[in-house]
Amino acid sequence: MRKTPRTLKSLAAALALCIALPAAAQSPRTETAVFAGGCFWGVEAVFEHVKGVKRAVSGYAGGDAATATYEATSSGRTGHAEAVQVEYDPAVVSYGQLLSVFFTVAHDGTQLNRQGPDTGTQYRSAIFHASPAQRAAAQAYIKTIDGGGKRIVTELAPLVKFFPAESYHQDFARINPGHPYIVIHDAPKVRALRKQFPALYAAR
Repeated sequence: MRKTPRTLKSLAAALALCIALPAAAQSPRTETAVFAGGCFWGVEAVFEHVKGVKRAVSGYAGGDAATATYEATSSGRTGHAEAVQVEYDPAVVSYGQLLSVFFTVAHDGTQLNRQGPDTGTQYRSAIFHASPAQRAAAQAYIKTIDGGGKRIVTELAPLVKFFPAESYHQDFARINPGHPYIVIHDAPKVRALRKQFPALYAAR
C-alpha cells in the first residue's frame, strides 16, 4: 500500500480543520441589542427588514422572575416587558442606526407603559443595554430627541436575561400578514421604515 506524501497529509489535515470549524467562527462578527416597544410582533417585523440584521427574536426581558412566558408576562406581575433581541452585523448597520429606527418607526418613546392599543408595564418602552457603550449611545440619542414638548419615557436598564417567546409568536407578522392587528398596527411601521430609511430597508 502506497503511503501518502507528508505534504498531502498536511493539506488534508488543514482541509479537515477548515471543514470542522463551527459556522459561527466562519461568519461575520455579530452583536446583539434588545428593545421593548409595545407588542413584540411589530418591533420584530420592523427590525427583520433592516439591512445588516441577521435575526430578530421576540421574547421577554426586564423582569424579576426566573423565567418568562406569554401568560405570566401579560399579567403585568412579573416585571417583564415584551421585547425583541436583534442580532446584527455592526459592519453593515450601527447600534446608533438601530436606535434611530427604534424611535422613529418601531414605536413611540413618549408613551408611558403603553403602546397603541396595548397597556401595562409589559408594553413599556425600554432599552436593555448589553454594555456600557450601548448605554452611553442610548443616553446620548435620547438626549437629542427629548424635549420640545416631547418627553421620552424610555427606560434604560442593563440586560440581565432575555427569554425567547413561544414559537407561535416568532415571525408572526411575516407568517400572518392578514391578521387584523398586523394590518392595522404593524404593517404601517414596516412601510414607514421603507419610506424614511430607504438605504436601510431590506425586502425579505
